[in-house]
Amino acid sequence: MSAAFRKAAKARQRPHRERAQPSARTKLGLLEKKKDYRLRAHDYHKKQNALRALQKKALDKNPDEFYFKMIRAEVKDGVHVIKQPKDEVTPEQMKLMRTQDIKYVEMKRVAEAKKIERLKAELHLLDAAGNGPGRHLFFVDSEREVQEFDIATHLDTVPELVDRVYNRPTIATLQQETVKGPTDPAHLKKLAQQRKNQYDLLRQRIEREKAMFVITQKIQTRKDLLDKTHKVKVKKETTTGPAIYKFKFQRKR
Repeated sequence: MSAAFRKAAKARQRPHRERAQPSARTKLGLLEKKKDYRLRAHDYHKKQNALRALQKKALDKNPDEFYFKMIRAEVKDGVHVIKQPKDEVTPEQMKLMRTQDIKYVEMKRVAEAKKIERLKAELHLLDAAGNGPGRHLFFVDSEREVQEFDIATHLDTVPELVDRVYNRPTIATLQQETVKGPTDPAHLKKLAQQRKNQYDLLRQRIEREKAMFVITQKIQTRKDLLDKTHKVKVKKETTTGPAIYKFKFQRKR
């Protein structure tokens, strides 16, 4: 065969291409290549060997054998789920647990009450928001004195300080001493905001202390319900108070 003939035959040959994936089989995935057959055969035999091992294990198993998962497991939606055993707690243990809970909440409530008293001592409840306007009663003997009554004169202070319920010096004090403390409006506004923040904190602590007291009462009620004494519910439980029960009187030995 001449070189020209071999060259012409080589020119007529087409390069090998993998077979294209048919459009009808696109949903089944990519078409396997020749080199993937070996891997697929290896995976098939591996699975067959695993099935034979499981069948042999099932045949060698004692039919009378028992283990607790037989009664603790159930099938839900085709999945085995192991039932969790319930905690075994005696009434005495439950009472002790309730007592410990009450002691812990009471300890936190007492700590909160001490913080409230400390904060009240610092603020002296000056201009407390939400307490309503303060009332200062003056007693006179006649209607004429009521008409002629002047609060600034009676309190011996200037009219500008009459509306203040704290730090209200008399005229003599103002004449003898100079004004102490900040007088800059910006500084006074900043101090007023800080005082407002402190009162907000005090209100939050008071509400927290009340909530802890309610929790203590509810835990105590649940503890009392553990007794076997006959009882009747008088009032339902609310967010601000526990349920009220009427217990049958029993004479203690």
